[in-house]
Amino acid sequence: MKKQLTFGVIVGSRGFFPHHLAKEGREEIIKVLDVAGYKSIVLSPEQTQHGAVQTPDDARHCAELFKQHREEIDGIIVTLPNFGEERAIVDAIRLSTLKVPVLVQATPDRTDIMKITNRRDSFCGKMSACNNLMQYGIPYSLTALHTVSPGSEAFGKDLAWFAAVCRVVNGFRNLRIGAIGARPAAFNTVRYSEKLLELNGVSVETLDLSEILGRINLMKDTDDAAQSTLAAIKSYVSTNGIPDAALMKMAKLGAVIDGWMKETYCTISAIQCWTSLEEYFGVVPCTIMSMMSENLFSSACETDVVGVLSMYGLALASETPSALLDWNNNYGEDPDKAVCFHCSNLPKHFFADVVMDFQEIIAGTVGKENTFGTCVGRVKAGAMTYLRFSTDDFNGKIRGYVGEGEFTNDPLETFGGAGVVRIPKMQKLLRFICERGFEHHVAANFSTVASPVYEASTRYLGWDMHYHENPNA
Repeated sequence: MKKQLTFGVIVGSRGFFPHHLAKEGREEIIKVLDVAGYKSIVLSPEQTQHGAVQTPDDARHCAELFKQHREEIDGIIVTLPNFGEERAIVDAIRLSTLKVPVLVQATPDRTDIMKITNRRDSFCGKMSACNNLMQYGIPYSLTALHTVSPGSEAFGKDLAWFAAVCRVVNGFRNLRIGAIGARPAAFNTVRYSEKLLELNGVSVETLDLSEILGRINLMKDTDDAAQSTLAAIKSYVSTNGIPDAALMKMAKLGAVIDGWMKETYCTISAIQCWTSLEEYFGVVPCTIMSMMSENLFSSACETDVVGVLSMYGLALASETPSALLDWNNNYGEDPDKAVCFHCSNLPKHFFADVVMDFQEIIAGTVGKENTFGTCVGRVKAGAMTYLRFSTDDFNGKIRGYVGEGEFTNDPLETFGGAGVVRIPKMQKLLRFICERGFEHHVAANFSTVASPVYEASTRYLGWDMHYHENPNA
């Protein structure tokens, strides 16, 4: 899933400022991007003066270059080695017709060389560029510092942050989610608006469980896809004590789901589980879902379509696996701690140690022999970003909340996949969730990517987001 990002680069320059600054600035930003592992699409010195954008003709040359690479460009970086020609910059973006995130960077002046031959005025020019972007209705992002050197550590962090923004925005564009099976009758909480998602460029492809079971029924144990999936399961998690018949059922289930998702161009999935698969097929889908999430093709249970969208948002931002958890239990008397739990389909990335077992809750009603396939273990300690998107049908918009905390090493004796989380001012967050009527499911990820997810969701997707304890507020 990981891909090398490509940025369209606009080198801003204004005619009566020192031209050597534009030349040096272009060379520096290209080098910085290359070292960081990003590709750049930028005008050459043969196309415009020093490869910068200053004139109406320059803007058109830049726009045409970006159009030629529109399928490659994930975001645009506007770099200002001097004041920059604000109108040419925004004209280049508008004429390119690209709808990708934009980052504005301005190179700082040095107090020891501020005479006319080296003075930049980028500090001021950045304001003019942003003012014009606002006038043109082009959304844009800013570096953490108003001026920052391209070769600095601070700008390196800006680049990583902006790359995460781009991955989320572009990853949601034309995304297809596989909804496999009906919403469990007892889970009104996972209702959602398919039309609102479609309006935001996210399509849902549905498949009835009967079709999954029908395809499985036609598949032989010796089928190549079934055997390949069986081998993958055994190499993924310890299966000691799991009946061979149950493992073969899981393998066929995984092979059929994988084949259908490829046929329909679905990237992520939400699957009905409770309790149809156990009663009428005889296994839980947890391990298959865990494997998909581990490979960054997020999969959520209980047909929580917007829940898996939340998982995928974190996976895109961090490039690491996400899980869908219940906000499940208080943790003693500590108001900033809680137990997050599922029974479980968590990716093994979340565990210190994990084994396959049976599902203890459902086993009480359908029998242990019908519930093999869960991934059981204790969630390891580490940084945590949490995220929940939700469709607000009453107001016709997508909304959500995001924030950061940590998984802890606090003792916990329970079953399934569970971990203790600590979140600053958690009672305030829990009150917000309940007052606004959010779902009991939340996506989690071992990362600190709340900021780029919030930026992508609000500035570029236009969603109504709450950032719990936003450090930049």
